[in-house]
Amino acid sequence: MLELTVHQHGGGQPGGAALLAAGFALGGGAGYLLAAARLRRRGDRWPLARDLTFAAGAAALLAAALVTPPGGPFTAHMAQHVATGMVAPLLLVLARPVTLGLRSLPPGGRRRLLAVLRSRPVGLLVNPPVAALLDLGGLWLLYRTPLFAAAHERPWLAVLVHIHVFAAGLLFSAAVCSLDPLPRRHGVVLRSAALVGAGGAHAVLAKTLYASAPPGTGFAPGDLSAAAELMYYGGDLVEIALAAVVGLQWYAAGGRRLAREGRRTAGTGEPPASASYGQ
Repeated sequence: MLELTVHQHGGGQPGGAALLAAGFALGGGAGYLLAAARLRRRGDRWPLARDLTFAAGAAALLAAALVTPPGGPFTAHMAQHVATGMVAPLLLVLARPVTLGLRSLPPGGRRRLLAVLRSRPVGLLVNPPVAALLDLGGLWLLYRTPLFAAAHERPWLAVLVHIHVFAAGLLFSAAVCSLDPLPRRHGVVLRSAALVGAGGAHAVLAKTLYASAPPGTGFAPGDLSAAAELMYYGGDLVEIALAAVVGLQWYAAGGRRLAREGRRTAGTGEPPASASYGQ
């Protein structure tokens, strides 16, 4: 088996992937800010915090594309993986770009976007277990098969790998957070289960990398362990943020349910069914 050591060329990701990521970050960021400005000009409210969140996500994607992080080659690669596949997707999803599109597009564009959102393929892709499988399954395939070494030798394959890492992370964050209009709004239990399963698979994968490098590569032990720790703890932080989003939604839904029960029973003089009494 061919053993090789992977090095970055220049800075950030491979050339084609860097250009795509930079183009998406700059074009997407500009499009988002223009749409938000158009919405405000016509008198509609759009929180500034969402603009800042989207800009932060685009900046994370741009930095991963153009900046070589410190450390060994595999540690630098893993920092880019965490930024491209986890941090940037979460920030972009929190900005609710689909909601912005539906509110800012003209009627024809809105109808076309709704048709895409309601299509069967999109419904399948944003199903939480399916999104988790695409995201984590792709990472296991990348790091525990010769795919990582092959992508180093074939630039076109490296571009496809980077596109998948970002797109799968974006789908998973969108499916778990469920902030934008989706074909079907899945419940908290299913989304939480998908998040817990994906988090466990991500942690196990990081531990296997601590023990052995991707097949067909040779990294220094210190570089390998630093990259594995970055993947493990970086993944934990993003997964905690995703869990916080789901938890806040569950809490808000419970508050709305109690308010509805209170309104229904206000005229009867009876306490709501969910009320509890001290002993």
